[in-house]
Amino acid sequence: MKKKKWIVLSILGIGIFISVAAINKSPLTDPNAPVFIQPSEQRSGDSQKGLDYLITGDYIKSGLPYDYYKFLNGKDTANLLGRTGKNELISYNFTLVKAPNGVEVVVPNCLQCHAQVFDGKLYIGLGNSMLDFSNTAQAEIKYVTAATKILKIFSHSQYEASAGMIRSYKTVFPYLQTEVQGVNPADRLAAVLAAHRDPVTLEWSDTAKLEIPDEVVPTDVPAWWLLKKKNAMFYNGFGRGDFGTFLMLSNLLTVKDTNEAKEVSVHFGDVLAYIKSIQPPKYPYPVNAQLAATGKEIFTTTCSRCHGNYGSESSYPNLLIPESVIQTDSSLYKSNYQNPQFMDWFNKSWYATSAHPAKLEAFGGYIAPPLDGIWITAPYLHNGSVPDLESLLNSRLRPKYWQRDLKHSEYDYEKVGWRYTNKESADSKKVYNTTLPGYGNYGHTFGDALSDNARKALIEYLKTL
Repeated sequence: MKKKKWIVLSILGIGIFISVAAINKSPLTDPNAPVFIQPSEQRSGDSQKGLDYLITGDYIKSGLPYDYYKFLNGKDTANLLGRTGKNELISYNFTLVKAPNGVEVVVPNCLQCHAQVFDGKLYIGLGNSMLDFSNTAQAEIKYVTAATKILKIFSHSQYEASAGMIRSYKTVFPYLQTEVQGVNPADRLAAVLAAHRDPVTLEWSDTAKLEIPDEVVPTDVPAWWLLKKKNAMFYNGFGRGDFGTFLMLSNLLTVKDTNEAKEVSVHFGDVLAYIKSIQPPKYPYPVNAQLAATGKEIFTTTCSRCHGNYGSESSYPNLLIPESVIQTDSSLYKSNYQNPQFMDWFNKSWYATSAHPAKLEAFGGYIAPPLDGIWITAPYLHNGSVPDLESLLNSRLRPKYWQRDLKHSEYDYEKVGWRYTNKESADSKKVYNTTLPGYGNYGHTFGDALSDNARKALIEYLKTL
């Protein structure tokens, strides 16, 4: 029987270069000026406990019964997380937990989206750019429907342990289909779940209480290790307040009520501590030190005022960059203004009024992220529309239609990004089509002014971050 993968999304960069003059102007007088993000008080915790909870915890409490999971997927002998017990034989992106009625179930964990196997090694915190939501709805609904029938016939207790996840999957999967593979519909998932939950009690409603828009806005998944430097979460910087509260939002898939949410929330100070402890992987091949030194000078004068400084004088400015300056695809940030019902839901929900409150605050642009470990985080821009650093820094090289094999992707360590094939048209959803709304690869053209030699030096320096 063909293996099936459950996918749970967590809601969680864009590289930005900008002129000195724009930064020095006041946002009160210049709409093109960057806006500083004020810091928020954050929880502290035990990083080891946080890792343990991420990979063995029950923040999702409903899933497939263990025996049913084994029947469909067999045993995973890789044990990439070094877990013990029955979790030793389960793929790293799933966890065995006990449902409230005591039945052992296998549930998706945060590593579905926030870990990736790269050159044979698992990197926790690396955004997973290998997911394929381009043709999932029909197959997943058929799969969940079959599971429902089987469990109802053979075991009421197992069905009861799976009912919460089955209900959510049947509800959300029709909404999650993307136009291309390799991008993530995380915002869409959050919107659908919010539409079916009471903001105050978090209790489920079979009928959507909010209007769900037609469009699916794609995103790339940012690296977790960047979070330690940031004063706001998400590409548009609209996640303010307690980061731990945002990190637990995958719990919306199966949470029963606010009492359960409180139980889960207790652990996310530890989870945040673990995420802050993650260090970006080092570039694995030799770097031309002389060329990188030249690139550092170029970076300091051209890029650092938005993206920060690195090394012994490390700093990060935490700036929001208006769309009029960055000029990248605006669909993501505009969705906050076009569909304010979801921001309103969150800002009056339990998440905004709990012991560790968070809130959403819209902005007409995107955050300029830290660039630590940028060499491993291709594809680039907030929608993953640019395959490598070379074309990120020279927009004339960006492919209009391009394709990579998600199962056998190869990395180009000189261009720094994924090897791809240029296509004449988008003849399937395996081809990234940058002409579609939300999938545009335009904007961030500040590197175009550099010479070829300067760009080469800059890329050599970026390998060292």
